[in-house]
Amino acid sequence: MRCGIVRLMEFLDFGHNPWLVAISLIVALVAGATGLSLTRDLSERSLSQRRLAIALGSIALGGGIWSMHFVAMLGLKLPILFYYDAAITLASALIAILMVALALVLLHFTDRSKGIIVAAGAIVGAGILAMHYVGMAGMQLCKPVYTVSGVLGSSALAIVLCILAIGIAYNVRSNKTILIGTLCFGAAVFSVHFLAMASTNFVALETIREFGPVISNEAMAIGVILSSFVIFGAFLWVGTTYLVPAQASATEGDAAEETPTPVLPTTPRIPCERDGGKVFVSATDVAFVRADGHYTQVYTLSEKYFCVWPITEAVKRLEPTGFLRVHRSYIVNPKRVTRFERTKDKGQCSFGAADLPPVPVSRSNLKAAQTAFG
Repeated sequence: MRCGIVRLMEFLDFGHNPWLVAISLIVALVAGATGLSLTRDLSERSLSQRRLAIALGSIALGGGIWSMHFVAMLGLKLPILFYYDAAITLASALIAILMVALALVLLHFTDRSKGIIVAAGAIVGAGILAMHYVGMAGMQLCKPVYTVSGVLGSSALAIVLCILAIGIAYNVRSNKTILIGTLCFGAAVFSVHFLAMASTNFVALETIREFGPVISNEAMAIGVILSSFVIFGAFLWVGTTYLVPAQASATEGDAAEETPTPVLPTTPRIPCERDGGKVFVSATDVAFVRADGHYTQVYTLSEKYFCVWPITEAVKRLEPTGFLRVHRSYIVNPKRVTRFERTKDKGQCSFGAADLPPVPVSRSNLKAAQTAFG
């Protein structure tokens, strides 16, 4: 018989192991940090590298959602013995990974507008919800009973927190925003699970609902330990990318004390897109860069390109090579400026190319521009 028969109509008392609750939160945070770090600076990588990073990030984030859920479920204390359906449990993991993958593809292979960020966050939130309720459907000898308020509350919380996490982490890609996005992602996965569980009741069933092989809590624990081991290993590997620059700087500093030979900055190549393809533009060929929402437009003397860098990122990377910020929305290459004009408390830069518009110089940047251009 495939459908279970309810053995006890009254709801079962249940609780949670506090240590496993704490560990589930740690797993969610580590997964968030790993996944968001793996997808950092993808605009500077080749197409194959971007695809690989998105695949790994999807496994880290989606697998983290799944691992957090079942670490918490291992801590679920019920007065009866229960099992899991292996096929449904595996399906819940695949759902989480695929939903996250869809969100990351939108974020990294389309124009990253506010609408795309909201849609990606909503998809991740829906993935958390789908993973939770499909995973719960895999319980055997025990049936979860939900309330409308619990389902609606957990749904709203998942979507809002994930939109917030994606919005922060992808507004400006920095270590700080990735950290804040990680906290929001971890809070989303953790709080959605326990808010849903708080409004869930359980009843015992007489028989197992046969769909796939049945696995015990002990076997589930082994699977969860293995998945968590992979996530923590990936986290340690990704964490080295944050330490290497600092170590390299320290090494360069020590070498500078011994050998005072100046190190000249290399000319950066700006990752741009045109006609659906990716090109790298040498900074020496650039006349100016203009802010365009969360992105920028890069102008040479003869071409215009789209760049995924926000203006703040362009300033950070190009100012050390000699570029000058003349307006909150513009930075210019002084070597390409052919004329500077001041009109009262403002100014403008021209570049000697008929197709290039002049760049405004704001009042706050006028002094720096006069010093640079005379």
